[in-house]
Amino acid sequence: MTYYIKAKNIILEDRVEKNCYLKIQDDGKFGDILKIKPKTGEVIDYSDYTVAPGLVDTHIHGFSSYDVMDNDFIGLETMSEKLLSCGVTSFLPTTLTDSFEKTNEIVKMIGENYKKVNGAKIQGIFLEGPFFSEKFKGAQNPKYMGNPTIEKLRIWNESSNHMIRKIAIAPELEGSEEFIAWARDNHIYVALGHSDASFEQARRAVDAGANIFVHTFNAMSNMVHRHPNMVGAAFSLDHVYAEAICDGHHNHPFSINALIRARSEDEVVLITDCMRAGGMGEGESSLGDFDVIVKDGTAKLKGTDTLAGSILELKDGVKNVVDWGLVSYDKALRMASLVAAKSVGIDDICGKIHYGRDADFIVLDEDLNLMSTYLNGIKRYEREEL
Repeated sequence: MTYYIKAKNIILEDRVEKNCYLKIQDDGKFGDILKIKPKTGEVIDYSDYTVAPGLVDTHIHGFSSYDVMDNDFIGLETMSEKLLSCGVTSFLPTTLTDSFEKTNEIVKMIGENYKKVNGAKIQGIFLEGPFFSEKFKGAQNPKYMGNPTIEKLRIWNESSNHMIRKIAIAPELEGSEEFIAWARDNHIYVALGHSDASFEQARRAVDAGANIFVHTFNAMSNMVHRHPNMVGAAFSLDHVYAEAICDGHHNHPFSINALIRARSEDEVVLITDCMRAGGMGEGESSLGDFDVIVKDGTAKLKGTDTLAGSILELKDGVKNVVDWGLVSYDKALRMASLVAAKSVGIDDICGKIHYGRDADFIVLDEDLNLMSTYLNGIKRYEREEL
């Protein structure tokens, strides 16, 4: 059934439309935006609220007790359903560094089942590893790390039904530039991270086709005035995107502010890097082969001060950058939807409200609290207070 959403604000790709009506067609697609009340059709009144595109998380390992590395479709389905409560309607399930064989099994499972999930839509797979530097391993297992291998990526991509959308590597490793060029020729976006690379090594990787910096500042060589290194490259190279975890623990708000000022809000991607403990509260958890303790809003490897991903929900990352006074609400929402989608080339299918696209959208109050999530024009999540 065709209906209309009356909203105070509608966040579009290049502007905010105010006090208007968004048509949702009976095929679950976006229709026109009207300035006056339609003469026929049901109107859902969100006149005190903001309507925005569904959020797009391009770097997320798990949620609600499930981890992608579990290699379990029921868990993947649960994750996709629960992500609707975070405002996420599209995501890239993200792997960890592990053996070639296990990685192959996981991407094969996702490639065979991604269309079956009923919640947030799987728009590809992100391989975070295994081609990393041990010096900046973070919460990744160095046992499986090594130089980038085109043949391994080729097999993983074929096993996944060509669903590999993004892979992260350390650009100082032998064979990186050839690997990056092959990946981009095969429509796989290359991110740089978990790396001790110099500025020049990062620049050569970008020249070869890499276009994303993984969770900027974290697990990479830091900028020194005579040696700008990876962070300096993330700040200054042209035509790249920089991921940012905006939970207030991974980075100081003023570091995020500096990044946005350097790159602009059009090239900073809000991500979560969330692990299985997301949405589960404090206590013991795990990330890959490692035990994790969740406490005071952080997830850390047990017995260490090493951050093990996050428990951030993407809607809260959006709210944080606005509450910190870094960007306006509409720009923050685009950083978690349109900019994220652009960074991995899926902005033709998600990330914006546009005529004929799937009607995946969210409704937020004036404080950016998530009120509702719609998928294909159907309300799939509603905050209890509404």
